[in-house]
Amino acid sequence: MAKQGPRKKLPKELAVINADNCTGCESCIEVCPVDCIELKTMNLGVKGSQSWCEIDIERCVGCEVCVHIPQKKSNPYELLVCPWDAIKLVPTEQVAQVVAQIGGPPQYIYENWDRLVGTAQHLAELKAGAV
Repeated sequence: MAKQGPRKKLPKELAVINADNCTGCESCIEVCPVDCIELKTMNLGVKGSQSWCEIDIERCVGCEVCVHIPQKKSNPYELLVCPWDAIKLVPTEQVAQVVAQIGGPPQYIYENWDRLVGTAQHLAELKAGAV
């Protein structure tokens, strides 16, 4: 289980998943060292259901492991974790703008707006020194 409590230091970048590109394959969940990624599923009635992964940016440490497998800098081949290119590292100061556009079911975004974007905005303000 990930460590609980306030952050000692904000990361330079945070990982954000674009839900419209995510298939819910869970490959990022398997590699996350701080256990901050979880699978979300929404039943859409007649259309079936939609699954995608979501990063809890309050717990993300910006380690990049969910984006690519760490290697020596001299190796020209990058081994990506997400086969659908759904995960991006975003500068912490810009994370609120990116999280506001993560895609996914509109009803889910509407219902979780404060948690998703509000948290991202707070972290961005902390990083920028505005708070």
